[in-house]
Amino acid sequence: MVEPSYVQGPSHPPLLERTIGAALRDTATRFPGNLAIASRFENRRLTFAEFDAAVDAAARALLALGASHGDRLAIWSPNRTEWLVIHHAAVRIGLIVVTVNPAFRADEMAFVVADSQARFLFAAPAFRSYSYADAIASRRGRLEDLEHVVIFAPDAAPWMAWPDFLAMNGGVDADRLAAAEAGVDVHDACNIQYTSGTTGKPKGALLTHYNLLNNGHFVGERQRLTEADVICLPVPFFHCFGIGLGALAAVTHASALVLPSESFDPVASLEAIAAEGCTAFYGVPMMYMALLDHPAFTEHDLSSLRTGCMGGAPCPMETMRRAVERMHMDEVTVVYGMTETSPISFQTLPDDSNEVRVSTVGSIHPHLECRIVDPASGETVPRGTSGELCIRGYSVMRGYWRNEEATRQAIDADGYMHSGDLGVMRDDANVQIVGRIKDTIIRGGENVYPREVEEFLLTLPGVSEAYVFGLPDDKYGEIVACWMKPSPGAGLDAEAVRAACHGRMATYKIPALIRVVDQFPTTASGKAQRFRMQEMELAGELPPGGVPQ
Repeated sequence: MVEPSYVQGPSHPPLLERTIGAALRDTATRFPGNLAIASRFENRRLTFAEFDAAVDAAARALLALGASHGDRLAIWSPNRTEWLVIHHAAVRIGLIVVTVNPAFRADEMAFVVADSQARFLFAAPAFRSYSYADAIASRRGRLEDLEHVVIFAPDAAPWMAWPDFLAMNGGVDADRLAAAEAGVDVHDACNIQYTSGTTGKPKGALLTHYNLLNNGHFVGERQRLTEADVICLPVPFFHCFGIGLGALAAVTHASALVLPSESFDPVASLEAIAAEGCTAFYGVPMMYMALLDHPAFTEHDLSSLRTGCMGGAPCPMETMRRAVERMHMDEVTVVYGMTETSPISFQTLPDDSNEVRVSTVGSIHPHLECRIVDPASGETVPRGTSGELCIRGYSVMRGYWRNEEATRQAIDADGYMHSGDLGVMRDDANVQIVGRIKDTIIRGGENVYPREVEEFLLTLPGVSEAYVFGLPDDKYGEIVACWMKPSPGAGLDAEAVRAACHGRMATYKIPALIRVVDQFPTTASGKAQRFRMQEMELAGELPPGGVPQ
């Protein structure tokens, strides 16, 4: 008898019943002299005791500025020490942090700040050549709820400068801070993470201390993190990958966090791993490829590495093999999740095979349930059958901020979060992600799942990355299109790729258009954007090195 596509994670170890603020304070008490943050590009190092004290000072300054429990505080900045300090300060006294993508421009920032009704906005002065300070000034009139703007700089006129903000902390004593901290419950909301908004306006997923802290903790548990570990973290804090899997996993395990650069730079990451003796590295597969393929790779000693997280996209077998062998990451783990589940629900185990790491997203996390359902009927499908992956448990968001209708559509009456991802549960209960429901290409009445085609293409010699999407067609309704990038030193010929597909996959799945490119449009966290590739094709925009074949 075929088993249903349902799995429940272990119930041990138990869930943490503490706030994020209490978790940091506990770690600072137990490991006061241990390194908490090493920001190499800022030349700053903080022990856990120093980090906790900096958080207290910022929390007192917030109270002096009039902050109250439940207020929203937005952060618009690339990775830097102040990002972590103000985040922990805000959640310590019950504020809700709104994370703003550092790649956003003025209108996108203004939407998030206005929609979240943020009273406070903390921002870097600029990112690359784009001035955040000027962008805020240009949209200030739209932000009716915004009362205070603080810039991470010594001089920020007309806005408040970070040192001036911190100087306000002397007006609030320890008793007032303790009272504010005592008023925070583990189930209070602490974060609003806005989804990408590839269709319509972004929606803000409302997450709690319980959601985020426990998820970060269990991600760290699967990596076997301890106070001896050092995490190289080039992924952005605004995303759950950075703040949850990275920063909060570090706090709950007393592990050190190394910031190599304000945004991903392969050389800075290589230098950080070698200089700091990092034992873990976090990134999307493209980041691993960037390190492995860089001419300076062999100049750096990476032998301290042991584990880490890889997620956001499927990893080619060759990349995984090289990461394990050449980066010494025998225990690297693959993660899968979504913002609305805080984010991780599946993760491979440290001793899983490379086959499991590249063909699945691993097994269910503790204290979570997964069922895979027929999108049409809602019935649980048998194992080995594709359906929508649904998650229930502690990690599911409270809901979308100020959007009850969207919340009802996403979370069903039984409490399951519907991911929109198509998955297949294997007999061993590991799950394969085969595509997105909305990304399904319908070619002449046949369903084509981009992920399935991509996974095959990545097995072909010379293919480093491949992304599949649909394009409108008068005859078939849609055709299969693909952008692919060659491995270093390799050449790719579209006809040879198609010939390799024939006889090994159904003809209707073989890409009609193949474009070989030098790079892909990506999010700030490095995740390739298929929808943007589709838009560029429809608009006739050529990517770097792109030639249709």
